[in-house]
Amino acid sequence: MTDAHDAPVIDTVLVAGAGTMGGGIAQVLAEAGITTVLVDADSGALERGLAAISARWDRAVQSGRCSQDDVTSARGKLRSGSLSDASQCDLVIEAIVEKLDAKVVLFRELAQIASSDAVFASNTSSLAITTLGQASGRPDRFVGMHFFNPVPVLPLVEIVKGLATSDETVATVVTLAERIGKTPVVVNDAPGFVANRILLPMINEAIFTLDEGVASADAIDSVMKLGMSHPMGPLALADLIGLDICLDIMETLHRDFGDDKYRAAPLLRRMVAAGRLGRKSGQGFYAY
Repeated sequence: MTDAHDAPVIDTVLVAGAGTMGGGIAQVLAEAGITTVLVDADSGALERGLAAISARWDRAVQSGRCSQDDVTSARGKLRSGSLSDASQCDLVIEAIVEKLDAKVVLFRELAQIASSDAVFASNTSSLAITTLGQASGRPDRFVGMHFFNPVPVLPLVEIVKGLATSDETVATVVTLAERIGKTPVVVNDAPGFVANRILLPMINEAIFTLDEGVASADAIDSVMKLGMSHPMGPLALADLIGLDICLDIMETLHRDFGDDKYRAAPLLRRMVAAGRLGRKSGQGFYAY
């Protein structure tokens, strides 16, 4: 296996998708001194993503968590751009909507732009890396980099190895993850990988428990916090993740495993249909 210290160095990264995850990924890359281009098909989303990063940096300076010089340096490493900038990047990290079709279309477009040596990575939380790698036309240089929300705070990155992902590609992104202050954990490609295969069924069961009237949302979350030492209850965590994303992941698990133990709770479906998506909509299991 390729040693991480011998892996190609990543100097320039394009992050596709300026939402919560993409913005957070771009932020930590820039803070680590890596030239970062943030792009989004929606110009308004791109502006909001850059503004959110800027606001986080301003708060960090005000609170004394970092110096103005540090932020000035990071700002100099981050810019907005377009997919055409992929031609100049060593790595492309995709962080768009959790829909297979949309990701496949994006990677096929990127394959026509990026250099043949560039590595492609997806921040997907549950979709098959092997499938996306095949669609990209470079399955050996395709890998999962599953960051966790909020990206600037949580240290874990699941590095997901598809069936055709090369050891060199894994070593390259492991080295990058360590460079930006994260803790990479390498796992094999499987529905939900490790984190969401374990986490989402727990959240789903908490939703069933609420819907069946066993306990209130606050009681369910209190049990898990006080009895299991979870820092956040499963229903509050679902609101943070986004109930639409929770539903997408449960549907992926159900489809790919073909096991009804992964069927989404009806209440989860109703809430998503009603637009109650959690924190981002202002209403989920709790009001925000």
